[in-house]
Amino acid sequence: MNPYLRQNVPVKTTVEIPDPLLRQAKAAAAARGESLRQLLATALRSHLAGSGRGRAPEEGWRQVFGKAPQGAIAELDAALQEFERADPADWR
Repeated sequence: MNPYLRQNVPVKTTVEIPDPLLRQAKAAAAARGESLRQLLATALRSHLAGSGRGRAPEEGWRQVFGKAPQGAIAELDAALQEFERADPADWR
């Protein structure tokens, strides 16, 4: 087997991304309890599995309402995150 055709073996590379995006990615990884490497690999897989137009496949409510303006999507995401953090016992 050709050693240059390795599969599923991690490789190191250098990628330049904006500093605010890196901070956001690190925070998201920490919030999920995973490494930055895991978050980036998952995001790349999701993006590459998208519709071929460079967009990741829509999930959940975004399948129906994903075409809304970005501000509206951000507001809905924030509301849904708050709802998910609510203790079910408080609803009784």
